[in-house]
Amino acid sequence: MSLETLWFCIIVFFWLGYLFLEGFDFGVGMLLPVLGRDDTERRVMINTIGPVWDGNEVWIIVAAGATFAAFPGWYASLFSGAYLPLLLVLLALIGRGVAFEYRGKVDSARWRRTWDRVIMIGSWVPPFGVGLLLTTTVLGLPLDARGDRIGSAFEAFRWDTVLGALAVTGFSLVHGAAFLALKTGGELRERARRLAIRLLPAALAPLVALLLIVQVRDGALWTVVPLVIALVAAAIAWVRLVADRDGQAFAALGVTIAAAVVTMFGALYPDVLPSTVDPANSLTVTNAASSHYTLGVMTWIGAFGAPAVLVYQGWTYWVFRKRISVTHIPPVHTP
Repeated sequence: MSLETLWFCIIVFFWLGYLFLEGFDFGVGMLLPVLGRDDTERRVMINTIGPVWDGNEVWIIVAAGATFAAFPGWYASLFSGAYLPLLLVLLALIGRGVAFEYRGKVDSARWRRTWDRVIMIGSWVPPFGVGLLLTTTVLGLPLDARGDRIGSAFEAFRWDTVLGALAVTGFSLVHGAAFLALKTGGELRERARRLAIRLLPAALAPLVALLLIVQVRDGALWTVVPLVIALVAAAIAWVRLVADRDGQAFAALGVTIAAAVVTMFGALYPDVLPSTVDPANSLTVTNAASSHYTLGVMTWIGAFGAPAVLVYQGWTYWVFRKRISVTHIPPVHTP
């Protein structure tokens, strides 16, 4: 395997990690006003992701940074071509992070409701924007021979890329409900499980439609395998939710998004950003990559750094693995 292909696979893995980990993270924020019937229940929901949400966000930084270093042409064309959704994602992530920190600083119902709205908005916008970005890199942009976008700043907004945005948003919504069913107890857990059962077929429909479109347009024979795995895993997730097996349902949703990412990027390879104007203008793992020396240095650094990060994050999830409920929430205490 060439270093270019290796780093393409690594970047795909980073995006997969982000979609899986931030998927349920965003889903919890989306459902904050839906499942949290009072402030105590909303505090339970926030505490399920409190120890991990900031670590989960690191994956998008690593994915973007690795793309910049390994494939500067891909980074430049994609991120400038989808500048507007990326700006909205950045603002939403900033607001969401601030809201988590500020929500409990004042003992006021109005204060907390305001920051709850910021958390909710900051949880809906990023998956929509990231879904739009990833679908754009798979389905392409109008690029000229220099790799520059042709047309307006809204070229990334098309019906098929919006479908991809809805696919990631819908997955995050269901993933968040399944995570809450896994991590909470009592009435809140049961409401989350029932909601996940009702949401799953409709919320994952855009993802199924997107995968079928990608397969028909650009898929290879082998990408049919992960496509089928994604469909079967989604069905298993629903069945296990009905059977009250939260952990198995959550794992099945993880398999769903993993197989979906393999299908999409498998159909994309060896391109990294197709040109919808002329296939000759498409960016590939070869013409968009950094020098062989740069990729070699990155490989050595990643070989030592990545395992340490994975072990640390895995340890964090292990420490905070237990369920929480309203009985674990102390009275409000503010300065």
